[in-house]
Amino acid sequence: MVATGFGGPEVLSVIDEPVGDPKPGQVLVEVRAAGTNPVDYKMYSGAYGKDASQLPIHLGYEAAGVVSAVSGDTEGPAGPVHIGDEVIAYPIHGAYAAQVIVPASSVVRKPSTFSFEEAGGLLLTGTTAAHALHVTGVGPGDTVVVHGAAGGVGLMAVQLATNAGARVIGTASAPGHAYLRGLGAEPVAYGDGLLERIRDIAPGGVDGVIDTVGTDEAIDVSVALVADRNRIVTIAAFQRGVQLGIKVIGVGPGGDPGTEIRAAARLELVQQAEAGKLHVRVAGTYPLSEAAAAHRQLLSGHTHGKIVLIP
Repeated sequence: MVATGFGGPEVLSVIDEPVGDPKPGQVLVEVRAAGTNPVDYKMYSGAYGKDASQLPIHLGYEAAGVVSAVSGDTEGPAGPVHIGDEVIAYPIHGAYAAQVIVPASSVVRKPSTFSFEEAGGLLLTGTTAAHALHVTGVGPGDTVVVHGAAGGVGLMAVQLATNAGARVIGTASAPGHAYLRGLGAEPVAYGDGLLERIRDIAPGGVDGVIDTVGTDEAIDVSVALVADRNRIVTIAAFQRGVQLGIKVIGVGPGGDPGTEIRAAARLELVQQAEAGKLHVRVAGTYPLSEAAAAHRQLLSGHTHGKIVLIP
């Protein structure tokens, strides 16, 4: 599945192309599930420019599947990679495919407790959330607000912060509240009066904020709650974040990509998942051929969990 032009999901198209054999340091993965993320549609929306020389754009940064070929003795972050291994591949390019050749350095084992669909949605959101917790220093005894707590990154941030011993207050629409309570968070509805609602349930104050939505409301409430702007992070409000001096992470302008932090977080995320301390909520699955419909659901902004493509 590639983007043949710039625009909306209508530019997506299925193509056939040879995969070839893995070279030294590479692995061929038979994809069982590919996670979708907002950055995927931003790649062809024009948000990052419209360089026609980049077309067609191969989409997808994370996949789960089975290793079907390796080149010689191949080592991944957790050790040797063998044919037949069930793995997650992240970060990669071109995950929206039936097969993909990836660097062995991007391959980690799939948690045995996870389905391929769950595993395909673990690492991009998980490493982003881990990066957010790292830069804000969230730890035991902290009270942290997660804006957009029912979204992909938000759900990961809630779980990681809770696992780290923090109290978590999560903003979300009402349909997501019960699930958040099940993860140990205290949900609050966003909208008029949000600041007062948070102050009512956290009269002792808030130590940190993780913003995953980037709205003016989220940023305004964050800076009102937390005086130390080093303990506020956004993954979405790049321009305002830079202007206000809060932490900005990700691939947008002024963002810290946190490459080493995110790479190191992968094995910890897998371990927590294996131990039953981390869950991926799959909001829906689509055949790979219906990636455009999957992206339209993503664009709706009302997805609670991960949308996953099945080749």
